[in-house]
Amino acid sequence: MSPLRDLNWREITLGKSGCSVWRIALNDGNAVFLKAEPIHPLAELPGEIERLNWLTRMGFKSPRVIDTEQTQDRVWLLMSAVPGEDLTRYTARPDVFVRAYAQGLKRIHALDPAQCPFDHHPDNRLEEARQRLEAGLVDEGDFDVEHEGWSAQQVYDWLFANRPSIGTRVVTHGDASTPNILAQDGRFSGLVDCGRVGVADVWQDLTIACRSIRYNVGEEHVATFLAAYGTEWDEAKYRFYNTLDELF
Repeated sequence: MSPLRDLNWREITLGKSGCSVWRIALNDGNAVFLKAEPIHPLAELPGEIERLNWLTRMGFKSPRVIDTEQTQDRVWLLMSAVPGEDLTRYTARPDVFVRAYAQGLKRIHALDPAQCPFDHHPDNRLEEARQRLEAGLVDEGDFDVEHEGWSAQQVYDWLFANRPSIGTRVVTHGDASTPNILAQDGRFSGLVDCGRVGVADVWQDLTIACRSIRYNVGEEHVATFLAAYGTEWDEAKYRFYNTLDELF
């Protein structure tokens, strides 16, 4: 990765990942992205590398792994850029925003879950959440207004007691928030930040999408999104997966 040192680096601060991310402009006008994470037992970057390689084998529109490296204290991932701009650039055009969101989720959910080696059954995710809780990785100060004043343990206990039935299991992105959905010329062009890809209930992704739509373009566009995707509102699952996201 040393030849990259003399190029133009720009740190990406959008999002809440524990990783550091830079966009590196290449001399030919293209760009690559470099991601780094401190080494620890619950680091997500090694899993993201596995998932990106799997998505590449599936022919899906996501970053391609160019190189990886592990130093004494960090894991590094160099990856290709995905064409387009993230959906935060489309908030002034809610119709395009919602259409691209639905296109992107339908595209990843169409992958064959039987070929996906990453299982995000709620029991597995709750076990990961418990490990994060015990390691002190949950930011209680970043909880949504619905959970203000809750401890991470209270959130975990509520989730454990309110596990929903499992509906349609698909390959989910796992963190389908607005900055992770890209569009080009008004149409879906790819997904980024793929460290949580796994087979889960479809509402794992629909929840994050509906929450993002409410925040970015307004509550009135949620129904349009669900219609474009082809499903109906599920309050119980929305509440569960929204609450689960607090621990990640």
